[in-house]
Amino acid sequence: MGGYLIVGVHSDVEVTLHKGPPVFTEQERYKMVRAIKWVDEVVEDAPYVTTLETLDKYNCEFVVHGDDITMTADGTDTYHIVKSAGRYKECKRTQGVSTTDLVGRMLLMTKSHHQSSLNFSKEEAGEIGVDSSTRSPWTGTSQFLPTTQKILQFSAGKDPNPGDKIVYVAGAYDLFHVGHVDFLEAVSANGQYIIVGLHTDSDVNRYKGANFPIMNLHERVLSVLACKHVSEVVIGAPYSVTADLMDFFKVDLVCHGRTPIMPDVDGSDPYAEPKRRGKFKVIDSASDMTTKTIVERIIEHRLEYELRNKKKEDKEVAVFEAMQRAEQEQASRSQVQPTEEKEAK
Repeated sequence: MGGYLIVGVHSDVEVTLHKGPPVFTEQERYKMVRAIKWVDEVVEDAPYVTTLETLDKYNCEFVVHGDDITMTADGTDTYHIVKSAGRYKECKRTQGVSTTDLVGRMLLMTKSHHQSSLNFSKEEAGEIGVDSSTRSPWTGTSQFLPTTQKILQFSAGKDPNPGDKIVYVAGAYDLFHVGHVDFLEAVSANGQYIIVGLHTDSDVNRYKGANFPIMNLHERVLSVLACKHVSEVVIGAPYSVTADLMDFFKVDLVCHGRTPIMPDVDGSDPYAEPKRRGKFKVIDSASDMTTKTIVERIIEHRLEYELRNKKKEDKEVAVFEAMQRAEQEQASRSQVQPTEEKEAK
C-alpha cells in the first residue's frame, strides 16, 4: 500500500480507558513493534482516535487498519474522522488469530490456579474465547489455517550472503514477546544470518508441561518470521542440534539463553554436537520476561481481562447488527423505488 510504514502505539492509559488493561506495558509494546521487520518508525503514545492532524504531523497520506472495527469507550469508531476525509484504507485481518482466544488458552494453564480462590472450570475459561453470546463478528475465535502463501508473505526468502556468519538458535518462542526480541537482538550481534529452529508442539509440551505451548507451531512460525532479527525458520526442528542440521545449514555458531536446558528423551545433552565442535555460546539478553510471566499476568488479572473481552465484543456485536440493519433497510428501499416508478408511469 505504501513505501514507508509508521505504526502508532497507544499508551497504557489510553488502552486501559478504551479497551481495558493491556497485557504488555507501553514500553514493552514499543520495543516489540520496533522489532517487526515491516515497521520503519514507531510513534509512541499515539492518540486512540486518529486525527488528520496526526497524519499530517508524520507526513502520512492515509491510515490502514484491519477489516474489524475498533471503538472508543463510548462506542465511537476510532477512525471516523479519517474515513470521512477519504484517508482510510483497510486490509483483511488474519483469520483465526484472536487475542481473546489466546487469553482463554492462558487461563487453562496451571493446576495451581484452578485450585486457587479464583477457581473456575475449563468450560468457564474456554467461554472467554468462544462464548457465542459475546463473540465478535470480526475477531471471534476460529481455527487458524496456515498456507504456503501466508508463510511466503512473512518469509524474507533470502539466502546468506558470502561471508555471513550463520547463527542457529532453537526453542518454543511461544507468545512471542519482548524477552524473545531482546534475546534475538543479542544473538544478531554474533552473526549476520540468524536461523530459528521451532520445536514441535509435543516437544514443547514435554519440556514445559501444563498446556504449553499456548500457540501452536504454525502460529509460532509466523510470529517469529515477523521479527527483523530473524533470517530463516526451521519448522518442527529436532530437539537435539544434530551434526546433519549444522552441516546442512552451514551453522557457524549455536546459541542458547540463560534458561535451563532439559535433556532429550534419551537423557542426552541436546547441545552436545555444537559443544563438541566448539560452536556453542550462552547468550545473556538481560531480560527476565518469559512466556510464564505473561501467563501469570493474565491469571492474576483474570476477572479484568474477562470483563474487557466481553465489553469489547458486546460493542462490536451491537455495531455489526446496526450495520446489518442499515444494509437491509437500504436493500428494501432499493426494491421499493423501481416499483413506485413503474406505477407512476
